[in-house]
Amino acid sequence: MSDKFDVIVIGAGPAGYVAAIRAAQLGLKTACIDAFVGKDGKQALGGTCLNVGCIPSKALLDSSKQYYNLSHNLPAHGISVENAKMDMATFIGRKDKIVKQFTGGIGQLFKANKVTPFFGKGKLLGCKTGDSKNVEITSNGGSKQTISATNVILASGSVPIELPFAKFDNKFILDNAGALDISEVPQRLGVIGAGVIGLELGSVWNRLGSQVTILEALPDFLAVADQDVAKVAKKEFEKQGLTIKLSAKLTKAEVKTTSNKSSEVALTYEDKDGTHELTVDKLLVAVGRRAYTEGLLADDTGVKLDERGRIAVDEHNHTGVDGVWAIGDAVRGPMLAHKGSEEGVAVAEWIAGKAGHINLDTVPWVIYTEPEIAWAGKTEKELKDAGVPYKIGTFPFAAIGRAVAMNEAIGQVKVLAHAETDRLLGVHMVGPGVSELIAECVVAMEFKGSAEDLARIVHAHPTLSEAVHEAALSVDKRAIHKGN
Repeated sequence: MSDKFDVIVIGAGPAGYVAAIRAAQLGLKTACIDAFVGKDGKQALGGTCLNVGCIPSKALLDSSKQYYNLSHNLPAHGISVENAKMDMATFIGRKDKIVKQFTGGIGQLFKANKVTPFFGKGKLLGCKTGDSKNVEITSNGGSKQTISATNVILASGSVPIELPFAKFDNKFILDNAGALDISEVPQRLGVIGAGVIGLELGSVWNRLGSQVTILEALPDFLAVADQDVAKVAKKEFEKQGLTIKLSAKLTKAEVKTTSNKSSEVALTYEDKDGTHELTVDKLLVAVGRRAYTEGLLADDTGVKLDERGRIAVDEHNHTGVDGVWAIGDAVRGPMLAHKGSEEGVAVAEWIAGKAGHINLDTVPWVIYTEPEIAWAGKTEKELKDAGVPYKIGTFPFAAIGRAVAMNEAIGQVKVLAHAETDRLLGVHMVGPGVSELIAECVVAMEFKGSAEDLARIVHAHPTLSEAVHEAALSVDKRAIHKGN
C-alpha cells in the first residue's frame, strides 16, 4: 500500500477534476487518477471535454465562424475581403494549443490545491462496509499499484457509441475526436445523428466548404429541445447549406477505393421513401455516448449498474456502497460537463459533512451553432404530456435593436410559466448569444422565480437580454415591442 487518502477520484474530466479540487479545498487529502493520453504521449487531464470535446470543438467553431463571416456576414457591414483562405495547419494547431493550455492548467490547479495525480487506469477493488476502499492503478505500461481512501468518487465519463456496421477508424469513419483532427476540408461530409456533436462539428466543416449531409433516425429534429425552437434552428441550418434528412436510418457504411486510388465511404440508409445510397469522403458517427465503466469495478464491489450501463446512484450521487460515490456522464442525468462539475462539488461537500446541492431540473443545455440554441427546464411538449397548465410568452430577436445592429436578428426567446402560479417552468432560446442569456433564466428558476420576476427586472438597452425581458412580459400579454 503506497499511500492512504481521504478521497480518491477515478477520472479527471470536468466531474472528476472539479470534485478533486473541491475535496482538497475542504481539507481532505485527495488523489485523482486518469489515463487520458495527449498528442504528446503524456497525461492530459480534463477528460473528453478538454481534450476532444467541449474546448477543442469551440475553438474550431470560433475559427470557422470568423472564416464564414468574411464572405457571408461582413459584406452587410460594408467590409469586403477577396480570396480569403484557411490555413488548415494553423486552424488545427490553434485548437491544439488551446487544449494544451487548459489541460496543463488543471495540472497547475492540482499542484496549487495539493491534489495528488496518478497516471493510469483506476479500478475499485472489493469493498466491505467500514473498511478503507482500495483502488488499483494500472499504468499504460502495465505496472500496478494500490492506493486506499475512506471515500472513492467514480467519475469515469463516457465514450462515443459505435455502430456495428460503421466501426471507427478515425481516418474515414470518425468519432468526435477524429472529426476534430481532419487535415483538409472534405468535399463531402456525412454525419450520422443531428444532436449536439453532429450539428456543431457539421457546422464547422460546412463553414469551411464541405457539402454536409446529416442523417437523423428520429422523425423530429432535436426532439430533446422545444419544437418551436428546433424548427427555427433547422430552417437556419438548411439556409447555411446543411442538408438534414429526418427519419433516415443508416444501415450500411463501407470504405471503398475509387478508380484514382483514393477512398470514400459508401452509405446505405432507409427512410419512408425506401432505400437510398450516399457517398461521402468522411463520415462522422455522432449517435450519442454511453457511460464508460469497462474495467472500473471489481466483481465484488457491490456497486450496481442500471439497465443502460450507468452507475446506479441516489439523489446524493451515492452508490449504496459505504464511501463510494459516482458523478458525471457515468450516472443518470444529462451528459453535460457543467452538470458533472456541479455534482463533483456537491459530493465533495457531502463527504466533508457540508450541504452540497445539485438540481438536475435547472441544468442548462446549449448547442454552440449559429444561431445558438439554449434551454433550461421543461419543454412545452413535456408540460402538455404531464397535464401541467401553462402559459407562453415569446419574443423575436428581429425586434431587438442590438441583434439587428449585429446583423444577427434570427431566432426567439420562449418562456413557459405555470398558468396558475406564474412560476417559471422552462425557457427556450435560439439566436445570438443565447448560451450566455440562459444563465439569467437558470438563476430565476433556481430561486423559484416567476415570469413576472423576469418581467420586472430592468434590462440594459440596447442588449440581447431585452429579448428575455420582452418574452417574460409576453407571458401576460404585456410585451411592449410586439403585438400580443
